[in-house]
Amino acid sequence: MSSSYVFIALAGLLFLLVLAVVLFGVRRSQLRRTLGTFDASICLPPRGWQMGVCRYTDTRLEWLRLISLSPRPPHSFLRSSLEIGSWREPTEAERARIQPGAIIVTLCHEDSEFLLAMKYEVYTGLSSWLEAGPVIGIGTWR
Repeated sequence: MSSSYVFIALAGLLFLLVLAVVLFGVRRSQLRRTLGTFDASICLPPRGWQMGVCRYTDTRLEWLRLISLSPRPPHSFLRSSLEIGSWREPTEAERARIQPGAIIVTLCHEDSEFLLAMKYEVYTGLSSWLEAGPVIGIGTWR
């Protein structure tokens, strides 16, 4: 009788593990299909690189963890306070921590600097999105 309890417990754990993997896959698929999303690794000092997905909203750039079930972004940057800096090729140490073919972009948000790793084509889209906002005195934020 006790072996049946062990079997039921193990079957339940296996079911939960499979369910978690499926949910991760569904979340990742939804993020990738949503308009205004792109793969981007983030580096916020003193932490290291973390892989994730960025998405544009009307007023914010949001970064979401790649391995998470939470629909809420752990990092959200107000568009009007975001400034794009220079970009560079990754170092050898960084190449192992970010997606292949990415460049490193320096961004400043409210006087704190952070790095985003993204494809060059995505960088041009990000810079266009930032520049396309309303002008000071005419729109709502610049």
